[in-house]
Amino acid sequence: MGKVVVSEFVSADGIIENPAWTFPFWNDSIANFKSGEVFDADALLLGRATYEGFAASWPEHPEEGDYKVRMNSMPKHVATTSLTELEWNATRIEGDVAEGVAKLRAEQNLLVFGSGALINTLRANHLVDEYRLVIYPVLLGKGQRLFDDVDAEETMELSSSEVLDNGVILATYKVTAHSVVRPSFD
Repeated sequence: MGKVVVSEFVSADGIIENPAWTFPFWNDSIANFKSGEVFDADALLLGRATYEGFAASWPEHPEEGDYKVRMNSMPKHVATTSLTELEWNATRIEGDVAEGVAKLRAEQNLLVFGSGALINTLRANHLVDEYRLVIYPVLLGKGQRLFDDVDAEETMELSSSEVLDNGVILATYKVTAHSVVRPSFD
């Protein structure tokens, strides 16, 4: 059985939207973290908007080397209702997204980049096994948050972390329980 790993650049106040604010912090430690997860995954799992952005940039991306080759060659599964023709080694998840991802997860290790709406669907259906977060020392105030619309509490275990010299934290959390019952204090 595979797993679903959500990998996100996230501000200290939880924003994942348009991560151009991450560029000044980029370094070899972050590059190695990101490279490791791409080479550990069997396929990318993307929402429509992230897929469109990646498919438009990665084939001609200025980066050279194994990471670019891996990004362009690995299979991609896209959750979309509006796109019917996909390129860049991608296939559309047909039918119910949660059911489709559950079937894929039974056979593959899936890596999710970006794709906030897809992450909400995966989390609501208990399909996220791990979160790999690159947490930046930046407060953005507004934008799409990673953990918006959490209906049921989940618990996670910190399985690894590293604080970089530039204040960025690399953290990996494994989901340990879904739908935790909150105690009442009445």
